[in-house]
Amino acid sequence: MKKFKLMAIALVMGTASLFATSNVNPVGSVEEIREQITELVDAVHINFDENKTVDLIFTFSSAGEIVVLDIDSNDREVIKFIRRNVNYKKIDNPGVKDLIYTVRLRIEER
Repeated sequence: MKKFKLMAIALVMGTASLFATSNVNPVGSVEEIREQITELVDAVHINFDENKTVDLIFTFSSAGEIVVLDIDSNDREVIKFIRRNVNYKKIDNPGVKDLIYTVRLRIEER
């Protein structure tokens, strides 16, 4: 019975220490991440016929790169543009690895 109590206490302490060391808050806030992605998109000059609003669903790799999962748009040119200029790019303050982010981007005509 003593061994069982000792094992239970060790298990509880070990589990508590795991949760105490995990980082719950993302490194970069969603607004900071959105601003940095907007800078990536704005850095490239491309002509679109009209303003486009796109929902971008992405995550971060273990190397801190943006991994685009889905682009909510029917326009193939916009999809190619986003994938070419955002996918696998590094930003200054990446978010949490494997956490799924959704950001709304507005691409303006030029």
